[in-house]
Amino acid sequence: MRRGVLSCLIVLLWALPQAGAAAATDRQAMQGWYRLVLELVRHTPTYSPPVASRAFAYLGVTGYEAVASGDPALRSLAGQLTDLDPLPAREPGLAYDDEAVVQAALARSVAVFFENTGPTGQRAIAAMTRRQGEAAAAGVAPDTLARSEAYGRALADHIIAWSQDDGGAVVENMGFPYEYQITDAPGHWVPTSRVAQQQLPLLPDWGRNRPFTMQRMEVCDLPPPPAYSEEPGSAFHAEALEVSIARRDLTPEQTAIARFWSDDPMLSPTPPGHWISIAWQILDRDDAGLAESADVMARLGVGMADAFIGCWRSKFAHDLVRPVTYIRKLIDPTFEPLLITPPFPEYPSGHSTLSGAAATVLTASFGEGFGFEDATHEDDGLPARPF
Repeated sequence: MRRGVLSCLIVLLWALPQAGAAAATDRQAMQGWYRLVLELVRHTPTYSPPVASRAFAYLGVTGYEAVASGDPALRSLAGQLTDLDPLPAREPGLAYDDEAVVQAALARSVAVFFENTGPTGQRAIAAMTRRQGEAAAAGVAPDTLARSEAYGRALADHIIAWSQDDGGAVVENMGFPYEYQITDAPGHWVPTSRVAQQQLPLLPDWGRNRPFTMQRMEVCDLPPPPAYSEEPGSAFHAEALEVSIARRDLTPEQTAIARFWSDDPMLSPTPPGHWISIAWQILDRDDAGLAESADVMARLGVGMADAFIGCWRSKFAHDLVRPVTYIRKLIDPTFEPLLITPPFPEYPSGHSTLSGAAATVLTASFGEGFGFEDATHEDDGLPARPF
């Protein structure tokens, strides 16, 4: 059974190193923030998958820039990511503590990007900030510590300011628009939920957000879906029929796979959080250093965020009907999907777009053919799966 959020966060905080105790590795200190964020995503209502991907991108950039500021082997992302101006630099000739810089930067970023989380989450952020700060401060001269923490916060503030005009900084009404014109024509999306809030689609303007690396308002080439048709034997009808038959004939293993990758909001860390979890499991297993960990988190976060921007732009360009709507109308009125149908158009698939981007980033980072075991959902009662 899934642990309650409060007990989970308390356990997480007590697992952090005490000031004066043997310090965790630099990677583990950064990883502690991500472990907390995965829980915050799960329990913060506005954090649908696209919104979560945005937070992971900015946190990844923040962590990377904090590490890169003290590592000459790493190149700043300023000038590489859209509209990111040069960040504050360390003052020459003065001492900085790298871990204190990273901790202060991530603490500021998490507090801002999750400022709307509930009281339990707020207490967890405050406790994490205090305990991580104490661990980073151990053995550091007071003036160096103060300078390092101030610098880390300055880096975070620069990135937070950059984030404010990207189009996704304000998410009202859980991401559902107050006004939206549904297209009243065959083949177009219609609501599939009885929830009043979900009678309009989730985040219809997300595809207009400023991307991190893609050109504005452009997406990668995407073939259109089959032409809409209600005729038996047409390509569209054949695909819907295939879905209906597959649902009827699901094997236990197929059902387990579907539930493992479902990653529903409020019941999981969402699909982008699942991939963040996978990446940290690999980094942990391979005992990666801080620089490699920061690099992977930045690449993965940015890649997933841009994947969602491109996907959402295409979703609302095609505005395709959901299979459940089509199948119930034309094939089987009793059809019930295995998983929850999300409240937005069908094509292209958000899960598939995101996972393709994440897998590409991780392959570029770790190489072709690497294996791993994914234990993301063990606390939810789903056993680890090897890949």
